[in-house]
Amino acid sequence: MIKDRPAMVNYLYDLVERIGNCTYATLHLEYLEKYVDIQFVQWLVWLFTPIIIVFVFPFVLFILFFLSALFVRAYRYRYRLREAYNRDVWDGARNTLATAWDALGWLWHGYEIVGLENIPESKEGGALIVFYHGAIPIDYYYILAKAILIKKRCIRSVGDHFLFKIPGWNLLMDVCHVFSGSFQLCVQYLKEGHLVALAPGGVLEAQFGDEDYRLVWGKRIGFAKVAIEAQVPIIPVFTQNLREAFRSVKTGRRWLRKIYEKTRLPVVPIYGGFPVKMRTYVGTPIPYDPNISPEELAKKTAEAIEKMILTYQRLPGSIFKALLDRVYEKPKLKNI
Repeated sequence: MIKDRPAMVNYLYDLVERIGNCTYATLHLEYLEKYVDIQFVQWLVWLFTPIIIVFVFPFVLFILFFLSALFVRAYRYRYRLREAYNRDVWDGARNTLATAWDALGWLWHGYEIVGLENIPESKEGGALIVFYHGAIPIDYYYILAKAILIKKRCIRSVGDHFLFKIPGWNLLMDVCHVFSGSFQLCVQYLKEGHLVALAPGGVLEAQFGDEDYRLVWGKRIGFAKVAIEAQVPIIPVFTQNLREAFRSVKTGRRWLRKIYEKTRLPVVPIYGGFPVKMRTYVGTPIPYDPNISPEELAKKTAEAIEKMILTYQRLPGSIFKALLDRVYEKPKLKNI
């Protein structure tokens, strides 16, 4: 012991030393050191830590979803009596979640949205919002938050069937107006004056798209049929650097594509969570035209989004340059 130190500090130093000696003897680390190069192991940990982190971030995002689901469930229990008398009992929960996600977007991605005025007000009726699907559609969560907080409108969105099979998510999907997306239900919501959002590429585009930002829609024209039947405009939407925030693994895609075709489940691993600059562009609405066919309308919508990609997105996408966009980029449109 050192006499100049206080007695309590000496005691703590002595305790830590005893624990260390005890642990060393108990775990027989002297034998481990004979067969394992501890410094080499430490170097491996240092080397692979960044790789491990980028695969952990998507799981962190799912944890945030579970926390959101837990919040709305707790909110329901707290206001279970009001729910019987007040139709808008969930407005508080939606606004709370929207505020949290909006703050996350601002903090982690410097998120901005351009052209929010192209989304109609409540009195202006419904519209179909069509967007490009990233590996994780985190941009849509930010768009939804902006719509709730600024436009005072909750967008009803079409979600894949597997989302409703995740334990604990059903109530969250209900509160956020996510539905499975039947043709009749989409048309009904639009005719009632609601906003409906969907990504024609869906899970297929999410898993097998890449940094070239090519649309993976195939011959999907169901969304165009919905817009024509409901007689509403289509609003094209694209988010800059979406594929640089999260990416899907390219290795083994041909094999994974076969599994997806049989199971319709997201089987491609996702990595990322990079704090890149993200900016959403809400395009000029494509007005309802009774004389246009679903095929022509689908093509027109795809061309509108492809034009936005060519205008606003660096091709091919670069994670490093997208990170630099947080620091400096050329001034463009006025943002919100």
